[in-house]
Amino acid sequence: MVLESLGGRITGALRKMTNSTVIDEEALKEMLKEIAHALLEADVNIKSVVELRKNVTNRVNLEELAAGVNKRKLIQKAVFDELCSMLDPGTKPVQMKRGKPNVVMFVGLQGNGKTTSCVKYAYYHQRKGWKACLVCADTFRAGAFDQLKQSATKAKVPFYGSYTETDPVKIAADGVDRFRNEGYDLIIVDTSGRHKQEDSLFAEMEQMAQAVDPNDIIFVMDSAIGQAAHDQAQAFKSKVKVGSVIITKLDGHAKGGGALSAVSATESPITFIGTGEHIDEFEPFNTQNFVGRLLGMGDVSGLVNTIKEAGLHENVEMVKRITEGIFTLRDMYDQFDSLAKLGPLNKVMGMLPGMSEMMQNAKGVDGSVRIKRFQHIMDSMTVDEMENPKMNFTQSRKERIARGCGRHPQEVEELLMEYKRFSKVVGKVGKMSKKNMNIDQLSRNTSQTFQQFMDPRMMAQFGGAGGMQKMMKELSKSMDGKGLGALGFGGR
Repeated sequence: MVLESLGGRITGALRKMTNSTVIDEEALKEMLKEIAHALLEADVNIKSVVELRKNVTNRVNLEELAAGVNKRKLIQKAVFDELCSMLDPGTKPVQMKRGKPNVVMFVGLQGNGKTTSCVKYAYYHQRKGWKACLVCADTFRAGAFDQLKQSATKAKVPFYGSYTETDPVKIAADGVDRFRNEGYDLIIVDTSGRHKQEDSLFAEMEQMAQAVDPNDIIFVMDSAIGQAAHDQAQAFKSKVKVGSVIITKLDGHAKGGGALSAVSATESPITFIGTGEHIDEFEPFNTQNFVGRLLGMGDVSGLVNTIKEAGLHENVEMVKRITEGIFTLRDMYDQFDSLAKLGPLNKVMGMLPGMSEMMQNAKGVDGSVRIKRFQHIMDSMTVDEMENPKMNFTQSRKERIARGCGRHPQEVEELLMEYKRFSKVVGKVGKMSKKNMNIDQLSRNTSQTFQQFMDPRMMAQFGGAGGMQKMMKELSKSMDGKGLGALGFGGR
């Protein structure tokens, strides 16, 4: 995501200080100076940056610390807590109730991704079991109804709008009444984009809010808006009761800090963030998880939720095969498909502790391309080659596969080397599973197995063997013991 560079700089400043032989007041000041520069360059409001520096300094009084106190952990926690505080307005999001009509009205500047966010919001809730629908009350922008109609049709979400009616307030009221009568429990109203200087559009927004009586008003903010976000957020808040905020385009702009820190102006929590153009590149916002990923600490709970939403933990047949130590190229192909269901590779890896910084260097997009390339190679293999784990891949066989997919034989060899490496890991974890180990034992032994095959630098990113074991244990517990199997590494 866009703020990876910011997270990398903050993490680098923390690591530089904590790795120094002496941790004193001067080292703390230098670290905070580097963090402040990184935040300001990301367009975080200067008042928020000054407040963060002051609060961390006050919380970490190195001269008064008792002997034996871990200064490194204390400083890291202080920075983590203050970043969380910066993004948390201290209010809870509006709670909607199933079984009754909930009207949600979207407002924001034109071009901020409001219509796209409406469809993503509807699609997300529809997958959660809500009966969601969309109302297009944007008559100001040419083609607004066509855009919503096309996106809603793709997402299979019912919609309402008009090519002839010019009064957006009437369209909104008629659409909401229609869907209320049809028993929909989530009615999303898309409105015209407006600017704080456009008084007539703001008056229209107030009239619409009175007409549809929304349960929640969501302010959509573009991450690229920078410092201007604060004034715009205040302008909207002064006219209508903004209950929550969605930040869009966090995948493509280095100034996202301005939008994130401007949340304080709305006094409303961020509920979702848009991380790409696709309909599923939209995720719930959790302050602690977001900051954890920003600092390379990972978001295991977010990964577990992503796995559950993709339904991977229910792949009983795959888990059974792997626990028996059987791993074929077909299984590997299926695992690549499973990764694709979780979302962009860089997003998934960012949820693993210590991996977000590594993915900046490895470029997660390239990782996704590599996986697709491997799948294309496997598409040119025979059924026997895909399903026989003892297949002998001779040179002539590799050349035939390469010709079939238009790749170089060396790339086929690269795929087979990866497959052998995976097979060894799965085979060892499968043997552990047969020993009827409990979660603690399985997690400990799985982490030990990974150590044998993983690059030591990557293991260090996980926090060493202890960090790897902790992550495996949390995954298994969060998924009722199925976590390792869902990820393709055994489990019961």
